[in-house]
Amino acid sequence: MKQLRVVSFVFLAAFVCAGKLEAQTFKGMSLNGSTGLYSIPSGKIGWERSADIGLDFGYHAIIDDGKATHIPKAALSLFKWVELSAAFDIKPEGYRGGDIIGGAKIQFPLNNSAVALGGNFQSISIKDNNSNSSYTAGQFYAAVTFSGNFFDMPTETTVVLGKTFRENVSNSDIDFGMGFDMVLLPKVFNNLVHWVTDFANFSYSVEAFGANAYYRGALNTGLRINLAAIPSLSKYKFAVDIMMTDAFDKNRAFSAGVMFGMPVL
Repeated sequence: MKQLRVVSFVFLAAFVCAGKLEAQTFKGMSLNGSTGLYSIPSGKIGWERSADIGLDFGYHAIIDDGKATHIPKAALSLFKWVELSAAFDIKPEGYRGGDIIGGAKIQFPLNNSAVALGGNFQSISIKDNNSNSSYTAGQFYAAVTFSGNFFDMPTETTVVLGKTFRENVSNSDIDFGMGFDMVLLPKVFNNLVHWVTDFANFSYSVEAFGANAYYRGALNTGLRINLAAIPSLSKYKFAVDIMMTDAFDKNRAFSAGVMFGMPVL
């Protein structure tokens, strides 16, 4: 309970200090390929200001108890308001077969915040020999992202509200997630280091590996190194993630990833 109070205070402080969105900021990929934090999407698409068409590619590994899942992913931004994404979750031996996650997001052209409506479709256990274990799921959501400063450190706060549907499963749970992306000590690290944290009662997929929020919710936290802050790389996206998933529970896991993005038109 004490840990939850601390997390709630940090989120609330970031929320109170938030203001309007200003310049284009770095946007990373979530675990399922959509532009966002770790488990939650943001209110932005990958290239909402600087390119009519932009491509992002990424890869994350989640390591839990000596086993790892591998998640390659890609996202396409179109006309500064539409994003299409896809990811393939390759589970380790002994787990149900790989999952495909496809997503779409529309960002509304607002000046004072970034608001998006989106969703994803999940095909679970497509490589499992037992056809009875394969099923589909989907999620619809609304995401809002706004920015400000927290002790002179630029911070973006995201809130997500949605609903997940599983084939042949009925439940009344509402999806909720909240998180922030804070540029740590920008004058010291030259905007290279971001502290990214999110908390949600949903995960990057309904069969998440090492980040399962189904019962109690999951807090994911870590560092996102924005190498695009280096002047020679400023036209592109290039980032490295180092994080812990489900950090407050006994099934916490380690994750590392990389992403690269480029404008096409």
